[in-house]
Amino acid sequence: MKPARPPAAECDRREIRPDPELIPGQLTLPGMPSQSEPATGQPVLPGLEFPAGSGPEAGEVELAAVAAELSALDRDGTQMAAAIRGALDMLLDGQHTGRFRWDQLHKTEKTHAGTLVEIALARALPLADGTALDYMIAGADVDCKFSHRLGGWMIPPEAEAKLLLLVQASDEDGTWSAGLIRASEENLSPAGNRDGKRTLNEHGRATVRWLHFRAPLQENVLIKLPERDVAAVFALPSGQQRVNELFRRAQRMRVSRTVVATVAMQDDYMKRVRDGGGARDQLRDEGIVIFGDYAGDQLLAAALGLPRPGPGEFVSARLARRARVAVGVGSAGADAAVGAVGVEGGRESGGGREGGYDRRFIRLDGADWVLAGPADPRVPAPSLPRLSGSAASAAQIVSMRVAGGALGAGATYPGRHDGT
Repeated sequence: MKPARPPAAECDRREIRPDPELIPGQLTLPGMPSQSEPATGQPVLPGLEFPAGSGPEAGEVELAAVAAELSALDRDGTQMAAAIRGALDMLLDGQHTGRFRWDQLHKTEKTHAGTLVEIALARALPLADGTALDYMIAGADVDCKFSHRLGGWMIPPEAEAKLLLLVQASDEDGTWSAGLIRASEENLSPAGNRDGKRTLNEHGRATVRWLHFRAPLQENVLIKLPERDVAAVFALPSGQQRVNELFRRAQRMRVSRTVVATVAMQDDYMKRVRDGGGARDQLRDEGIVIFGDYAGDQLLAAALGLPRPGPGEFVSARLARRARVAVGVGSAGADAAVGAVGVEGGRESGGGREGGYDRRFIRLDGADWVLAGPADPRVPAPSLPRLSGSAASAAQIVSMRVAGGALGAGATYPGRHDGT
């Protein structure tokens, strides 16, 4: 006897096995089909969504490596700052044009600024050429973008998803910045200009990894001076007269070599400053001295409380004789020393204590000199000694406070006085 067959309907029910429906809110476990998955093809397993070394974490590692490399090349940013300053000065070309402000540039020149900054940074750090972009840093292609204002960088299509070195500098603010970012979609504005260039969106601007933010840029004194003073300088007919007027009006401020060139507008512009007929000689009868970047000049300027001239910089100031003889310091031979520096306390005729702070003095050729105030008479200024670097660094400043409020300090210079 043959066994009875099950009804046809029952066979159909056993053969039909539809995929189980997902419960709303249920997570899809590895190996389970999802509603968006095609019927064929192997499911993507967790951790394999990106090829090796191409995920977002890899991008962050790459950016961090570039940041570390740039920091190692220029930890305090001095080389980058000098390169940016040089690029801006080259663009302005003040020696031949008399220009010193960004708004005096033509539109095409402003566009060219990015190229000059890119080249200057590559030479200063130095940086190798990239494969497709500007630089190769820590094995990564990096594109350099410059803007005169923060947030003004224009990012072309070929730089999208790439690492960017963003640079910004402004003479008006006297600052510069440099940072890194990846030009990913989440960091870019949705729409671009007709060339397809886009800017950073709010998220992108907040994501920049700053290497240096609003760091000091070498000062352009022509921007810091009142407009009437600048106009008075440029109104004079000769280069020597303009340089003289610059140092009259820009006292106690750093004046760069580039500013001197812009004002003189001559090939031999440095001759307009030096001894031997330049501003140093011509302004001496007015009591004005011009400190330079010599080691001895730097020490004397700092002793008076003036800004210390950096490489290629000058600081002018009018001096007046100190009314009282300084309290004796050291041996009797100290008065015959080439120079001495000190800080004067107490009060003297002519306003020894100005504004409630101690008046500083320097001793040159046996006389004590202070920064002149409005009430001080005009007297010829002393010649500044030219000391060798070793002599200036060997100078020791000795301070002593005397009962009654007088504070004297002296330093003898064992160096030579060569008159240059």
